Amino acid sequence: MSRADNIFLIGAMGAGKSTIGRHLAELLGKEFQDSDQEIEKRTGASIPLIFEIEGEAGFRIRESSILDDLTRKSNMVLATGGGVILSADNRRILHARGVVVYLHAPLDTILQRTRRDRHRPLLQTADRRRTLEAILKAREPIYQQTADIVVETAHRSPMSVAREIARKLEILDIDENIVS
Repeated sequence: MSRADNIFLIGAMGAGKSTIGRHLAELLGKEFQDSDQEIEKRTGASIPLIFEIEGEAGFRIRESSILDDLTRKSNMVLATGGGVILSADNRRILHARGVVVYLHAPLDTILQRTRRDRHRPLLQTADRRRTLEAILKAREPIYQQTADIVVETAHRSPMSVAREIARKLEILDIDENIVS
C-alpha cells in the first residue's frame, strides 16, 4: 500500500473538506469518510453536545481515537476536523498513513461559509471574526507544516479544487515512484 492510497484533507472549518472530499473520492474511485460525522455516528451525540458535556479536551480524545481507527483503512479520502492537527500524534499518523492535503481558505471566505452555522462549538462566540482570526493564527503554521500538498479553495467550485488535487496527487505519485 502506498501513501497515496489514502488522502487526508486538513484545514480550517469552512475550508470545504467535506464537500471537496466527496468530489475527490468520486473522481479517484475511493471511499469517502468524514471524521466528525463518524464521531457523531459512533457516539450518538452531536459535536456541540460532546463539547458541552466533555469539553474540547474530551472531544479531542475521541477525535484522535477515531482518526487512528479510520486511517488504518485503505483507498479512501478522509475529511478531518479542523483541529485534528493540534495533536503531534495525529500529525504523525496522518503523514505516515496517507497524503495530507491542506485546503486553505482566507478568513473572509471562512466567515462567509460559516456565517449561519450553529453546529461549530468554537464559533459560538460574540465576535466570530476575532475567534476565527485567533484559531487561524495558531493553526496556519501547523497546517502548512503537516501538508504534502496545499490547495486554495476560495472563489472556486468544489469540483475544480478536487481536480487540482487529483492532478497534484498524480505528480506526487510520479515523484515518489522515481525516488523509490
